[in-house]
Amino acid sequence: MPELPEVEVVRAGLAQTVAGRTISQVQVLHPRPVRYHPLGQDAFASDLAGRRVGIPKRRGKYLWLPLDGIDALLIHLGMSGQFRIDDMDAPLLPNTRVLFDFTDGGPQLRFVDQRMFGGLQLSPGGANLPQQIEHIALDPFDDAFEPAAVAGKMHARKTTVKRALLDQTLVSGIGNIYADESLWQARLHFNQPTETLTQRRAIELLAASTDVMAQALAAGGTSFDALYVHVNGNSGYFGRSLHVYGRAGQPCDRCGATIVREPFMNRSSYRCPRCQRRPRRVSQRTDSFQR
Repeated sequence: MPELPEVEVVRAGLAQTVAGRTISQVQVLHPRPVRYHPLGQDAFASDLAGRRVGIPKRRGKYLWLPLDGIDALLIHLGMSGQFRIDDMDAPLLPNTRVLFDFTDGGPQLRFVDQRMFGGLQLSPGGANLPQQIEHIALDPFDDAFEPAAVAGKMHARKTTVKRALLDQTLVSGIGNIYADESLWQARLHFNQPTETLTQRRAIELLAASTDVMAQALAAGGTSFDALYVHVNGNSGYFGRSLHVYGRAGQPCDRCGATIVREPFMNRSSYRCPRCQRRPRRVSQRTDSFQR
């Protein structure tokens, strides 16, 4: 699933290609991506026609296109959703689901989604922040993000560090890839209880997450297959820089130990068994956190 760096790359691509343009018509080729529109796909198309697109915005893994500075088209890419910019007469890619034409007659915006877990949803009054995602926490790249405050919430929850990183109501944008990479950088096992972290260690973990995602963003995100590409069809190259994710059986870049893959929440976690040792059993809550 695209995580913050991949969604931000898509947002930036949309900012360059559709911001300031007015939608002339929308063609819904499959109803599932617009399944949340209350009156169906035809109403979705008519409700977007004639709307002027503002500068795309993002929070965590969600992005949205402001419409006329009032409403918004809220977007979640799901497992395989992607946007492509193509000439109107260019052949459609397989799994193209929604087409957006513009009054300037320029390139067409196409929503492509193989697995169709993604969705496009109109958010009335959502130009600044769609109501549907008000519960989503700030991500580390938001100017209002406060690491110390998030570290305090992390410590207060009786959970483990990877579960905390994946909790989008605590800190948004981090998924399985960047959680594993962040934990490797911070030298933490994914099952380390959050209540055992000092304030310094919790802030260090959040800083590691920010650093890892900044590096991924600079490389255009992580592409393992054609399910994630930029709006121009190019792939991201951070996959070449991953230290643990997807590298089971390979040597750790830091110590040389063999990377292992272990089950975690119906998915997998990758770690270095030497750099990220299993936590000792915790019998009582630590008092080392500085509030």
